[in-house]
Amino acid sequence: MIPAADSIWWLVVVAAAFTCAQLVFVVPRLGLSWDEVVYVSQVSGHAPAAYFDPARARGIPLLAAPVAMLTSSVLALRVYLALVSGLGLFLALLAWWRLRPAWIIALAGVFFGGLWVAQYYGPQAMPDEWVAFSALAAVGLFLRAADAVRPAWGALSGLAACLAVAALVRPGDALYLAAALAVAVLAVRKWRRWSLLAAIALGFAAGAVQWVVEAYLRFGGPLARLHAAGAEQGGFGLHFALWDELKALNGPTLCRPCTVGLRSPEISLWWLALPVLVALGVLAARRVGRYESSLLAALCGLSLAFQYLFLINYAAPRFLLPAYALLAIPAADALGWLVTGVSRDARPAAITLLGVGLFAQLAIQNAVLDHQVAEKITFLGDYTRIAADLHRLGIRPPCLVKGEQDIPIAFYAGCASAPSIRATLGRNAAEPVGVLVRPGHSPPAYARGWTRRYLPGIRTGLLNLVVYVPPRHALTTASQRVHATATR
Repeated sequence: MIPAADSIWWLVVVAAAFTCAQLVFVVPRLGLSWDEVVYVSQVSGHAPAAYFDPARARGIPLLAAPVAMLTSSVLALRVYLALVSGLGLFLALLAWWRLRPAWIIALAGVFFGGLWVAQYYGPQAMPDEWVAFSALAAVGLFLRAADAVRPAWGALSGLAACLAVAALVRPGDALYLAAALAVAVLAVRKWRRWSLLAAIALGFAAGAVQWVVEAYLRFGGPLARLHAAGAEQGGFGLHFALWDELKALNGPTLCRPCTVGLRSPEISLWWLALPVLVALGVLAARRVGRYESSLLAALCGLSLAFQYLFLINYAAPRFLLPAYALLAIPAADALGWLVTGVSRDARPAAITLLGVGLFAQLAIQNAVLDHQVAEKITFLGDYTRIAADLHRLGIRPPCLVKGEQDIPIAFYAGCASAPSIRATLGRNAAEPVGVLVRPGHSPPAYARGWTRRYLPGIRTGLLNLVVYVPPRHALTTASQRVHATATR
């Protein structure tokens, strides 16, 4: 039996399918990446916290904490995040319920949740997907509050909460979202309400306060932190990154520098067609009185995409997840019009065409997902094998690892990684030390007299490393030198 057009079950089914896809295609096989290690190590008892650089925010460690504080199991963390991300998608879609038929909202959920990059990052401890859910919900709640005759305190509170969550996980993205919503308040006469501006400002401020406080405590203030974050990212400035994002569309997951060729251009046509589909959706929404909501979703999506398309000099598919979530609304409006905008006799053919198109897109996205997961399994599996090799060499907790790929390898080995305040202060100077170096490269000056050992567990050339370990009789002195270098 097909649910009614406004039934909430449309949203439940889409969110459940999103979670199931993650559990089947991603969760059982994927280890922790470098970025995830940084976030998870802040709350994990498995290893000392990795260095938390100025570009990051504390929202993701808080999200991971309920599981990461209890167990070091990657599988448990993946299952937890897959379930919570499914709930996140459901709540984000629910914010749009009654703003258009539920089946059209479900189409938006299929459009977003069917993307390989959404399924890939759903069970990962990374911020982009959570900005996407928060942004989608925030715009829906904004519209509810803006269109209410009386002050809708529930919608206003929800709007503030969504902006706070976005700012907690990624303040920069939240700022672009808040700015777009604030401009909408000022630009549209019937939306000019102080309550909307207050909810936007208070929500963003509540989520960003932790970033500001930490900026003063660790980096010398917000401006100094922004400068340090920009320096780490290669600086911010005008850069036409549309071509880079297109090249990264089907992988690699990080294109920096983006010198690769366009991978599988024949399955990238949907990305080029997306702006046309969004424009058609806005026009279709105008016919049925949903023009403002469709246009606002599109403009907020473009605002979130702007910095990644024009202000940084590298690309990653996950950067555009918040934009995809919002652009899914006008895209769904366009797809819905394909069914409802034709004559009754032509609807079966239109529904068939829509079903075939969605099935083909989902199949293509699943093929890309499978390739990406398989590619990462071997790469991330080397972290586990290298950690086992280090243990066999006597580098066991408490220990210190420095050099190439030190943050993820140290975490997998249960060691500290330098430079980290927690890794360098108050630790035993006689702890085992290993310095990771690429073959053909010289070790740091303090390790030039150490013993070079091969790591037989490596399977891929991408993590082709050797480790330098000090002679056992010189272990204490060597560890002291590494600590001294890390704290300079």
